[in-house]
Amino acid sequence: MWYDDLSEQIVNLQSKTQRTQLEEFLKRQNLSLDSEVDYTIAFFNRGKMAATGSLGGRIIKCIAVDEEFQNRGLSARLVTHLFRVAYSREKTHLFIFTKPENGMIFSDLGFYPIAEVPSKVVLMENKSDGMEKYLNEISRETGRQVGSGAVVVNCNPFTLGHQYLIEYAASRCQTLHIFVLEEDKSSFPSAIRYRLVKEGVKHLGNVVVHWGKDYIISDATFPSYFIKKSQDIVETHARLDLELFTRHIAPTLGIQKRFVGEEPYCQVTATYNMFMQEILPDHGIELEVVPRMLCEGQPISASRVRELIHEGKLHEVKKLVPKTTYQFLLSHEAKGIIHEIQANHKRH
Repeated sequence: MWYDDLSEQIVNLQSKTQRTQLEEFLKRQNLSLDSEVDYTIAFFNRGKMAATGSLGGRIIKCIAVDEEFQNRGLSARLVTHLFRVAYSREKTHLFIFTKPENGMIFSDLGFYPIAEVPSKVVLMENKSDGMEKYLNEISRETGRQVGSGAVVVNCNPFTLGHQYLIEYAASRCQTLHIFVLEEDKSSFPSAIRYRLVKEGVKHLGNVVVHWGKDYIISDATFPSYFIKKSQDIVETHARLDLELFTRHIAPTLGIQKRFVGEEPYCQVTATYNMFMQEILPDHGIELEVVPRMLCEGQPISASRVRELIHEGKLHEVKKLVPKTTYQFLLSHEAKGIIHEIQANHKRH
């Protein structure tokens, strides 16, 4: 058979030698190794890497085939292998971000396009009705109410700043939809973050809390391995995420206003907010940037809360978070999270 000259091998990402070989191969294909990859398979020809593909959670990444070995069905073999691995991990709803010119390849492999930034990236999923099911899920409680508002949050953890933003937004629309980022890339697990948001807003009668699931794309999940310039990464991420929001989510719920907190710390988030100001009005959605709530003259932020936890100053956190969040931090359930933050603190 034509593929008898190829051997299949799982790449040990912890091996410096194997990782370097993978990185050098991807570089020759004008790609880089995505930081969130947790599994990689490769085909070799006499010790030379011929093709590779990776998984990062539920996202297929870094598919690359050397020019010498193209048109031999290797993309299909890579995707089939990664499907099996993902399914063995009970991940059956899969996504791929790829260049638009490669979209047809993955359409033939059972993926369906759901959003695109022309000439930059297309997002595809392996379920033809994935988006439809999500939209049905989020509209089930309230239906479509024209004039609704939206807030997208991570809440790592939920602070008085988040609560203030949501209270302000809720006072300015009939129904406020809160989307909590679902991926577990934060110090506080997604289930905890979602719960703390629910507990922190339960006094507001016109607020509905949703999982963002896979259709609210954060900078933690957006892969940038096929984009060279950092500014292009932020812009492409923003445009793709807002394509999903303006084309699907906002029309389904009647959202005409989006609220964001002013961002004095993170340049990526500040740049993203700038693109929202440019893009949302073209779709009939107003953006309001809300000044941060202050404590002792300083903006309240989740990163400051984690910094205080890292420094062992849990008592100082009390003035920055709602009672519900502080009670959680004092609970037995939070001990592992606190220990992890104190051992290895990261800003995000």
